[in-house]
Amino acid sequence: MPVSRADPAPARLTVGIVSAGRVGSALGAALERAGHVVFGVSAISDASLHRARTRLPDSQILPAEQVAARSELLVLAVPDTELAGLVAGLAAAGAVRAGTIVVHTSGANGIGVLAPLAERGALPLAIHPAMTFTGHDEDLARLANACFGVTAADEIGYAIAQSLVIEMGGEPVRVAEEHRTLYHAALAHGSNHLVTLIVDAVAALRAALAGPGLLGQQVVDDEPNGLAERMLAPLASAALDNALRRGQGALTGPVARGDVEAVSAHLAALAGTDPRLAAGYRALSLRTAERAGKNPALIDLLDDRGRQERNDR
Repeated sequence: MPVSRADPAPARLTVGIVSAGRVGSALGAALERAGHVVFGVSAISDASLHRARTRLPDSQILPAEQVAARSELLVLAVPDTELAGLVAGLAAAGAVRAGTIVVHTSGANGIGVLAPLAERGALPLAIHPAMTFTGHDEDLARLANACFGVTAADEIGYAIAQSLVIEMGGEPVRVAEEHRTLYHAALAHGSNHLVTLIVDAVAALRAALAGPGLLGQQVVDDEPNGLAERMLAPLASAALDNALRRGQGALTGPVARGDVEAVSAHLAALAGTDPRLAAGYRALSLRTAERAGKNPALIDLLDDRGRQERNDR
């Protein structure tokens, strides 16, 4: 039977998951590890079917409406752009019973998107793991070190969300409904853009290392996890660790020092390799210079638009 709204600490639950993507299959495996029973999942693509069969081998593969109808805890782990449509469809079909705990994993959305189901008696929760998922075995291990942004309609909902996250090995963190977009933007900025930054830096480093190497040195090519990545990894890892531990005090390098000549030379070298690399460097250097706040001349060098606006006055 669906759990009562008055019970803040759910017992073992019958869990259904829509769909068996990277996130849904990882959370399903974590919930099973905590003692819940994932009876069914919906999966359409070949990759989702494979994850369902390998990560949740005891679960039935069923249409979404059948998964929803039998769930005490229903996890909607679809992409952000599909969530509202899925919720509307389940509500219109009357597929979710009153009292069902309905969880979505979207970072961008709070519980408002679940309103059509909440109006029919479901308990809405937004539980977003602040972690990137690859679809491989490391996903489950990473959950143990992940924070989860949770949003609920009331304190009972927050208590249930907190209990579920702790059972999965994560750390629950309360995010107000009105701050979900800001929360999601911060995480996207700090993770997605970090990938772009590292890949751009690797591309520039490959160009710098091209040509004859030392005796026995690995050939520099375009394959990932090569020499450029190995050279950058300790520096990037230390910079990330320092930033998380020391904040802005971790800033080093020519931009932080206000070295106009060095930064100008960097821009020219990058532009000669790929103007897009130079554009990315310029944008991030401007933000770094604004944070450091030491040399207006450097900001003038980097901020073409701002300099043009000042000249037009």
